[in-house]
Amino acid sequence: MSDSDLDLMVEKYHRALDAFVKGDPEQQKKLFSKRDDVTLANPLGPPARGSSAVEATMDRASSGLREGEPIRFERISGYVGTELAYIVEIEWARAKVGGSDEVSPIPLRVTTIFRREEGEWMVLHRHADPILSPRPIESIVQA
Repeated sequence: MSDSDLDLMVEKYHRALDAFVKGDPEQQKKLFSKRDDVTLANPLGPPARGSSAVEATMDRASSGLREGEPIRFERISGYVGTELAYIVEIEWARAKVGGSDEVSPIPLRVTTIFRREEGEWMVLHRHADPILSPRPIESIVQA
């Protein structure tokens, strides 16, 4: 696998976000591994493991979004090996969220791990959260 193969996968992955922020998770689901060790940690709940749990988590998240669009992807870091690759990005999108009629910005800090499966790159893990600025150590304490 070359870097350009992964670049094509990342391009598909970014395009799938366009549908996701409009409420349609199906394109993104196709890019995730179907193996038991696939994981998704989004800002809305605990990590999901396994294809059916990951897809259910995507369904839940996308159901609260509509009329959205990705704005840009800011690459922080990345690495491509023979079997695994990763990217760390800030995803900048906007959408109508929940019951709101206003379009809101949705910036997320995202780490995505890809694995080569049967000659193609698939998403093995995605972690996304809204932390984009320094926070005090006390912010990690749960009340």
